[in-house]
Amino acid sequence: MIARDLRVTVWSVERWRRAWREGGSAALESKGPQSPPRLGERQFAQLERELEKGPLAHGWEDQRWTLARIKTVIGCRFHVSYTVQGVWKLLRRGGWSCQQPVRRAIERDDGAVEVWKKQVWPQVKA
Repeated sequence: MIARDLRVTVWSVERWRRAWREGGSAALESKGPQSPPRLGERQFAQLERELEKGPLAHGWEDQRWTLARIKTVIGCRFHVSYTVQGVWKLLRRGGWSCQQPVRRAIERDDGAVEVWKKQVWPQVKA
């Protein structure tokens, strides 16, 4: 039942029970990743320098980094394959976080936004 609910093998549940009996909750704490990272510290520092150059330096016209773009840079620069989720984990381990652009779009019309919020949104919401 537990194995099915957690979508793991019965063997894993038994291993956790044994660890709990022998070491309590401390024995169940994460020991960190089981495999060494594909990019070492020096390579990660190089990646950060590449990201600081911006997407334009790597062939993208707009100034936004996406995980897919960073994945491409890693593949081209270091010949290492990551999944998009793996890139996110790599960046989080390196202290990066999800960011939103600091500036608003030049085309933004704050007056039109306010009118929409006051007049159109109540009708759409209803």
